[in-house]
Amino acid sequence: MTQTFETIQLSIKENGIADLRFNRPDVNNAMNETLIAEITEAMTSLASNDAVRIIVLSGEGKHFSAGADLNWMKKAAGYSEQENFEDAMRLSNMLNALYASPKPVIAVTHGAIYGGGVGITACADIVFANPSSQFCLSEVRLGLTPATISPFVIAAMGERQARRYFLTAEVFDAEKAEALGLVHEVSDNAFDDAMALAEKMLKLAPEAMGSAKRLIEAVSPNLLSDDLRADTAKRIARRRATDEAKEGITAFLEKRKPSWIKA
Repeated sequence: MTQTFETIQLSIKENGIADLRFNRPDVNNAMNETLIAEITEAMTSLASNDAVRIIVLSGEGKHFSAGADLNWMKKAAGYSEQENFEDAMRLSNMLNALYASPKPVIAVTHGAIYGGGVGITACADIVFANPSSQFCLSEVRLGLTPATISPFVIAAMGERQARRYFLTAEVFDAEKAEALGLVHEVSDNAFDDAMALAEKMLKLAPEAMGSAKRLIEAVSPNLLSDDLRADTAKRIARRRATDEAKEGITAFLEKRKPSWIKA
């Protein structure tokens, strides 16, 4: 069965594996309001579909997800703080739909995985990365912070590593991502390997796997409460409204250096 969307592809195989793909290759699968809404809709539908056992998430084209769409960023630059908060909560709800899915989510990354793309990666239960994968928490380059994605990323790679990569906006490769805990396996045949694992997981008890996910959330530190997600949305809403963030976004869109780079 195939469902039709504007920015994503979703097909459900007869064996119960859902093949979910970002489908905006012309903009490197950058996120905008429509993609966020459609991923949320798709994940909500898959969560309640008894025929679905495993979800495999990937991206069409050269890149998994290059972060935020330029036109979406332009709109956000003109939003009020309340509008920015509501916008950030929609993103947070999408990420939580992936993270809290009762069905296991296996992500397959390749090419550029920037900003929110790293957040999406962190939400998956299992991640296979092609060697081409290049990760970057790039927000501080624009005068922003990775606020909305932070609970998910810190849960995946830990506070200590987040301190470096949140602050430096360094690009790191698939092997480094594996060492950091963001990625589970690097493979030249990442998608095929992900599908092979998904097929093996079809032999496992579906309700038990969902219970195992909830068990991990209960035992591990509670980084993902609703209150915390709302707080991170408020933080990015305030940050987007600052002069520094407006200058950073404008400079990026105008392809020039922001004012804080003097050289």
